[in-house]
Amino acid sequence: MSDVEKSGFLMKVIGPKKRWRAYKARVKELPESYRTVVEAIERYLMYFVPTDGDSNAAMFEDLADLFEQAAADGTPIHEIVGEDPVEFVDTFAQNYSEGGYVPARARKQLTDDIARAAGNETGNEDTTV
Repeated sequence: MSDVEKSGFLMKVIGPKKRWRAYKARVKELPESYRTVVEAIERYLMYFVPTDGDSNAAMFEDLADLFEQAAADGTPIHEIVGEDPVEFVDTFAQNYSEGGYVPARARKQLTDDIARAAGNETGNEDTTV
């Protein structure tokens, strides 16, 4: 295997992993309510599998960008995701892939997690399960 082939192979294996770790570090720095929403969206987005690592990494990096900017501006969570978080995330994911099947329980979990985080943001914690 030539050096070019090795470096291309290593970038495919190591590159996305480094980008994922950098993304996770950025998310960890977000305020708690924003971090909770990003993690809920991340779980939901795992059903949307882009065909390559670059699309996948770009999707999550853009998600981090969106919530970092919103946190810096003090934008409320519901102004970011709107009234229907599932529709927001589905539309967001369509920019990166054809998407995949998302079970109803995942849609409900996303909606519940975001509602809980938005309640924590305003001090009105939603304790429904």
